[in-house]
Amino acid sequence: MPPSKLPLTRERVLSAAIKFANEHSLEALSMRKLADQLGVKAMSLYNHVANKDDIIDGMVEVVAEQLQLHPSWKSDDESWKTSMLKRANQAYEVLKQNPWATHAIVSRANAGPNMLHYVDDTLGCLNEAGFSIVDSDHVWNVMDNYIYGYILQELNFPFTPDEYRNAAQSYVAMIPESEFPYLNKLTQEIMHGRYDGLHHFQFGFSLLLDGLERFLLAKS
Repeated sequence: MPPSKLPLTRERVLSAAIKFANEHSLEALSMRKLADQLGVKAMSLYNHVANKDDIIDGMVEVVAEQLQLHPSWKSDDESWKTSMLKRANQAYEVLKQNPWATHAIVSRANAGPNMLHYVDDTLGCLNEAGFSIVDSDHVWNVMDNYIYGYILQELNFPFTPDEYRNAAQSYVAMIPESEFPYLNKLTQEIMHGRYDGLHHFQFGFSLLLDGLERFLLAKS
């Protein structure tokens, strides 16, 4: 049946909103544009969502469900570091596929059940690993600060990987070796293809986990 004839449901509205935001942006989303995408009148949306804020909260909940791993994601013999790395990799992939979601998550009070389960499961893993419940709160926030910050930087980086080498060649004149010796040295590595200049998600997150492990051992 044509999309415009399908029954309108909250799930369908949220799915269409996510599709629109991924293709355009969250800022461009409006009730009218969403109604046009669904082939309905804008007023009919209000039978399923209260307003744009309600839509965004619902969109975040859909993404939060994707952030959660399968219930068997943590095996009994798996270290907390391995569990948290799995969690981080899952978040990285989901948030990359939904470029609007990171800002929506960090800028709103997300208290839907999917997000609450996501946080509770994380706190549980850390607390059972030996972190106090207070330290567990600090730790998951530190990890998520890294994840969200990395995603935002990657999404907004002004160059593609293929463009970065040429960009280094363009900017090297602005950082003469006599004044900026280390920046110039790094730029030379990129210019000559010995280093791609790109940050790697797992490299940084693994360093973070190693530091958290030392923190845990020092407190025990």
